[in-house]
Amino acid sequence: MFDADIASRGLGIELIEAGGGSAVVRMTVTAAMVNGHGIAHGGYIFTLADTAFACACNSHGPTTVASGADISFTAPAKAGDVLTAIAHERTRYGRSGIYDVTVVRGETIVAEFRGRSRVVGGAPWR
Repeated sequence: MFDADIASRGLGIELIEAGGGSAVVRMTVTAAMVNGHGIAHGGYIFTLADTAFACACNSHGPTTVASGADISFTAPAKAGDVLTAIAHERTRYGRSGIYDVTVVRGETIVAEFRGRSRVVGGAPWR
C-alpha cells in the first residue's frame, strides 16, 4: 500500500517498518511545511501520523481505510526536525479497529493521534 501512496512519498515520508498492526514512519520537516508562526503546520504532522496509522491498519492484508481520527499537538516542530510516527493497534473488532500513533522528535512527544479504521471490500476507490 505504501508504495502506491504518492501523497506520503511526495512529502518525503519514509516507511521504516510495518507489520502485525504496527508501523513506524519518518519525515523531515521542510521549509515549505512551516506556517506563519515559524513552526510545522499541523496538517503535515497529521499527515505523518495518518500515514503511520494507514500502514499499521493495512498490515493485516485487507483494504482498510480511516473512518475517523483526531490529534492533539503537544510540542512544536520546526524546519529541519526529523519526526517519527509510531503506530500501534489498540483493538480490532469485526471490520473496525482503533490505533494510537505517537509522533516524536527525538525523545519529545510532538503529537498524539487516535485513528479509527474500517475494512472495506475490494478496491472501493477505483
